[in-house]
Amino acid sequence: MSNIKILITGNLGYIGPELIDYLRKAYPKSYLIGLDAGFFAHCLLTNGQRVPEIKLDEQIYQDLRRIDEQIFEGIDAVVHLAGLSNDPMGSMSEGLTESINLLASISLAEKAKKAGVRRFIFASSCSIYGEADGVPKSESDELNPLTAYAKSKINFEGALKNLADTNFVATALRFATACGMSPRLRLDLVLNDFVASAISNKKIEILSDGTPWRPLIHIRDMARAIDWGICREAVDGGNFVAVNTGSNEWNYQVIDLAQSVADEFPGVELIINSNATKDNRSYKVNFSKFKNLAPDYQPLVTLKEAIFEIKEGLLKNQFSNETFRSSNLIRLFTLRNLIANNQLDNNLYWIP
Repeated sequence: MSNIKILITGNLGYIGPELIDYLRKAYPKSYLIGLDAGFFAHCLLTNGQRVPEIKLDEQIYQDLRRIDEQIFEGIDAVVHLAGLSNDPMGSMSEGLTESINLLASISLAEKAKKAGVRRFIFASSCSIYGEADGVPKSESDELNPLTAYAKSKINFEGALKNLADTNFVATALRFATACGMSPRLRLDLVLNDFVASAISNKKIEILSDGTPWRPLIHIRDMARAIDWGICREAVDGGNFVAVNTGSNEWNYQVIDLAQSVADEFPGVELIINSNATKDNRSYKVNFSKFKNLAPDYQPLVTLKEAIFEIKEGLLKNQFSNETFRSSNLIRLFTLRNLIANNQLDNNLYWIP
């Protein structure tokens, strides 16, 4: 599979740069194409480095809702990262979430299948389990989506399952919460936020009571899992498989994540909001199926390594923004800023 042609949607986001780097090394003779609307292309946190897309063979700037069918010609695999990427963005407009994350995604998959694409890898989410007390949730357990974002993930999984066949092998990777350093860093993710806060504000403030559970996965390990989806044969899980993607060792309570970050920053204050309203987004996840299906693609990065990399990356870039939660490192802020400056309309289309 060394000469494969891979299309990556949403590559100009947080995960894309790490995935491109991984695929370029794993498949040096491959033809890599990025497809992205470009909302976050400018959100770079680099210290004199080249833009990640230099490793692509081709970059297409196109809205997911307006994709030309001819871009699928000769494509062997589609990696679908694009979409409104978290609960706050999804709650900005449930209609937009359905339009982009569900309807446009279905159209993407239908066009890919029609063009003869043989592998489709979808970045789904463990957030579909919602409030899930008790034992870690496995793929056969009841789903409890609490947000428009989570509902869109489930509904597209269903559509993808219906499209899958022996010639269109589809993989839905239900990723744990992402973390880790990236040239397009996001600081609206729990571990990344804690490290940034420790550096810029000398304190870590937990907005909940710290008890909710969060499974995590490093973006480099997400890339490894996506590689499994590209290589996967139907005998390993079926024409369609939805699989929790992460590690059983990476189920943490928020307070434990905060303490692990605090341990790397002597003198940093740890503040817990004991009066916070209950955060219903709490779930432990069972990743045993992924371990059984993909033993050679298991997560390798440790929590300590992840924290250290984020810390070193931010310090290298002389990060000291005390108001980072109102910066381009927060995806919802970026979209609102583009709308306020009349660059995007309220439906998230570029204004000429």
